[in-house]
Amino acid sequence: MSTSQATDPSKNPKTARGQRTRNKLLEAAEKAFGENGFHSTSIGDITRRASVALGTFYVYFDSKDEIFRALVAHMGHQVRAWVAERASDAKTRLDAEFKGLVAYIEFTREHPNLYRIIEEAQFVAPDAYKAHYDRFAEGYGRALSEAESRGEIVPADNEVRAWGLIGLNVFLGLRFGIWDSNKSPEDIAEAAIGMIAKGLEK
Repeated sequence: MSTSQATDPSKNPKTARGQRTRNKLLEAAEKAFGENGFHSTSIGDITRRASVALGTFYVYFDSKDEIFRALVAHMGHQVRAWVAERASDAKTRLDAEFKGLVAYIEFTREHPNLYRIIEEAQFVAPDAYKAHYDRFAEGYGRALSEAESRGEIVPADNEVRAWGLIGLNVFLGLRFGIWDSNKSPEDIAEAAIGMIAKGLEK
């Protein structure tokens, strides 16, 4: 099991070119880890996919463990940015939930390796796995509290609501983004938001 270890700040890219190279390595790592898993992937597999020299890898990362952790954080940032952009014009919290769920399902279809990487992190890098969901929950909780203060939703424990909504998104994304992508994301979101807004009570 990996130890908790942050990326060395001295390895952060100082130039746009350096950032592009680092991103190439992360994109290659996403494909390699997603297809073969953490233990069956080597640093050489990643550099070959990224078309960079092995020595270039060590300019940005110290180990396979470190790039895996960076990838978990990177993919979390990608998801949040993707959803935020597509829900940015939402008129209400429920509208944001609808647009956010549509966007999340679309993201899972575009990035099918997301689930394997994040779920493997639970065992390879459990602190990175927890941090991935903690970041989502913190932002979600703030958004719910703001909506509550505007009178858009009823008062309740927003930490519980945030984690519950994350669970709903994660499993709908797994079912309809990875296992079966035939159903319209809008239809899925409409059914889910109806349950969120009205509950199951008759």
